[in-house]
Amino acid sequence: MRTDKEMLVKGLKSFGYTALAMFSAPVVLYQAFKNTDKPLFIPVLVVGLVLACLAIYLGFRSVKIVVDAIFGKKN
Repeated sequence: MRTDKEMLVKGLKSFGYTALAMFSAPVVLYQAFKNTDKPLFIPVLVVGLVLACLAIYLGFRSVKIVVDAIFGKKN
């Protein structure tokens, strides 16, 4: 059983996107809740929530890719 290096690199890139979403989601949500009286409150809040959900999804997906690269895919 060998490590699939191409898939491992793909998983690590995915972890990079995950980290980006994990840090940008709280910033966007903070900006939304700081400006509740502004007209763009709802769109900014929705963008922040989408980024938060995306970060969770990418986190699980990244872990799955790395695990599949190290241990091989299940048949």
